[in-house]
Amino acid sequence: MKQPFIIERTYNAPIALVWKAITNNEDMKEWYFKFKEFKPEVGFEFQFSGGPSPEKQYLHLCKITEVIANKKLSYSWVYDGYEGRSEVTFELFEEGAKTKLKLTHSGLETFPMNNPDFAKKNFEAGWTEIVGTSLKNFVEK
Repeated sequence: MKQPFIIERTYNAPIALVWKAITNNEDMKEWYFKFKEFKPEVGFEFQFSGGPSPEKQYLHLCKITEVIANKKLSYSWVYDGYEGRSEVTFELFEEGAKTKLKLTHSGLETFPMNNPDFAKKNFEAGWTEIVGTSLKNFVEK
């Protein structure tokens, strides 16, 4: 089960707009998670809470690992108090006036498999909603 989760979507938006949407904290609050602070700089650490319900939330601890402006953003993703480490990578590809986004979430198999909240299907559903609907609606509005 070491297959990363990968999702690709093409947006009717220029690459600079999509890059800003995935790296600007104020933009991210509109379609992603609400971070206290976010900077697309290697080594920058950020955190947020999220989970299957308001009663069941997990503290996500993340650290930027790679930034290539208008092309790639990667960060580590761990859960406070749980074993495992994953990596999220957003890659952008210019396709004329449109932008193709490829999101890869690797390392999901390192999370505790006895916790159903960490099942791969939940990441698939979450990322499909986030990049397939929320980000699309944000950059194409």
